[in-house]
Amino acid sequence: MATGDTDLTIAVTGPTGTFGFGLMPLLESDPRVARVIGIARRPFDPSSQGWTKMRYRQGDVRDPSALERAFEDADVAVHLAFIVAGAASPELTREINIGGTVNAFRAAAGAGAGRFVYASSVAAYGFHDDNPIGMTEEWPARPATHLAYAQEKAELERLLTAEAERHPSVALYVLRPPIVLGPHTMGAKEFVPAPLANVAGRIAGMVRRVPLSLPVPVPSLPMQFVHETDVAQALLLCIVGAGPPGAYNVSGDGVVTAADLAHEVGLTPIAVPARLAQPVARAVASVPTLPWVGPLTKWAEASSHPAIMDTSKAKRELGWKPEFTSLEAWRDTVR
Repeated sequence: MATGDTDLTIAVTGPTGTFGFGLMPLLESDPRVARVIGIARRPFDPSSQGWTKMRYRQGDVRDPSALERAFEDADVAVHLAFIVAGAASPELTREINIGGTVNAFRAAAGAGAGRFVYASSVAAYGFHDDNPIGMTEEWPARPATHLAYAQEKAELERLLTAEAERHPSVALYVLRPPIVLGPHTMGAKEFVPAPLANVAGRIAGMVRRVPLSLPVPVPSLPMQFVHETDVAQALLLCIVGAGPPGAYNVSGDGVVTAADLAHEVGLTPIAVPARLAQPVARAVASVPTLPWVGPLTKWAEASSHPAIMDTSKAKRELGWKPEFTSLEAWRDTVR
């Protein structure tokens, strides 16, 4: 696929997830895109969403032959199908996340696609004491100690890099967003485990009903967010833009703390020093998985050490410019 090509066919796995819903309006309006193939296990009607360019093809990412049929004639393959948390067993999750992603790349290569675009995560860097503030893409992707989601993201980046070396005709684009926010992401299975989203929703509802500003202890840890529309724009630039292949950090500008977020919902934050909060997060993440809490304690590892990225490469080489800052992404979500 050459820069400036038109009449493109784009194959998208997981088109009805949050990323898919953000990306599809951009593909619909882009004159370079003629057709979109939406690949999912369960049938859906693209016309119900107003998607006139998309044609549905049934395909399970665990089935290489189904992907090969679905990817036929695709110029670009975009892989968005991924499980974060839920009722699926670790074995099934791994089959879909690891095996399914490798299957998708190989099917794209077999179909002659010129690009493969994959939505990774800041979690691929792991949560390590020596992670610098403002990590660039040259910093290595390393498995987290406890969080399976982060372990799989790091493993997949290595596997996809190896696949790309074996198939040099396929340009590999990898996006690394932090927590994705926006009107359609709260509670979305791709990003926030449903039990956590339910708890957050109940707390927000209680705060709105109480006329006083409640004090709440919050850790003094930096964090980044990115808005769903900014992720979709970065995906589009990887699909049809002129930027070179590679990994790209994408995040809203600015860094926020839990105190900033508490202020936004009307709470009075009481800062807990990072030197106290980080050991607690590591301890919680190391607790053995129990039936009544499932894998949720493992997500505490994400607070054990800040994972703050530098996004200048995406701005410079992709021409990407986020519309929302990290704080504005949060505001647009809780609004």
